[in-house]
Amino acid sequence: MSQVSQQNIKDLSRAEKLLLVGDIWDELSNEPAALELTEAQKTELLKRYREYQENPAEGDSWEVVKQRLLAD
Repeated sequence: MSQVSQQNIKDLSRAEKLLLVGDIWDELSNEPAALELTEAQKTELLKRYREYQENPAEGDSWEVVKQRLLAD
């Protein structure tokens, strides 16, 4: 998709929207300094990481989640 408009986005399926978000994120991540986290975001990430460390078997892998989302 060369031109993206609000209408283009509305016409996409959920899976296509998620892929678009991923593409946008990948592009933004080429400039790490532009992605600075707020203190609240850092706190939340640390909390989630600690929860993961306490029970790493809980939850699904990204691949499983991605397949479930793309199946919609």
